[in-house]
Amino acid sequence: MSDIDIKNAAQAAAQRSIDAVRAKDKEAWVNNFADDGCIEDPVGKSPLDPTGNGHRGKAAISAFWDMCIATGNVDFRIRESYPVSDIACANVGSILNKMGNMSIEAKGVFIYHVNADGKVTNLRAYWDFDSTMAAAQKG
Repeated sequence: MSDIDIKNAAQAAAQRSIDAVRAKDKEAWVNNFADDGCIEDPVGKSPLDPTGNGHRGKAAISAFWDMCIATGNVDFRIRESYPVSDIACANVGSILNKMGNMSIEAKGVFIYHVNADGKVTNLRAYWDFDSTMAAAQKG
């Protein structure tokens, strides 16, 4: 089942990312990125990225998986997806993460840029770390 009505290469890459996370397939997820790909999730400085420069390159992307994805049960709710030519898409929705007895919902806009090979060159997740963590629910 597709979460996105795929109309361009960036939407296809976004769907591959979602599918790999749901399958807990780190290798497929990391390989969905270009060698010099970058994740900014969330965009700007946060405890997940103290410098605010993002996680660049396959080693950093792999480490991001270990820190943020492998530690919980992650799922997605994509309400809308907007293709931009063939190089980008903007997905509006939520990333849900259940870690132990904590449920976190990051509501935001998630922008994927891809290269000519359909590999993600940049994933920018626009959501607010502090308000998301303040709204996290135990139980």
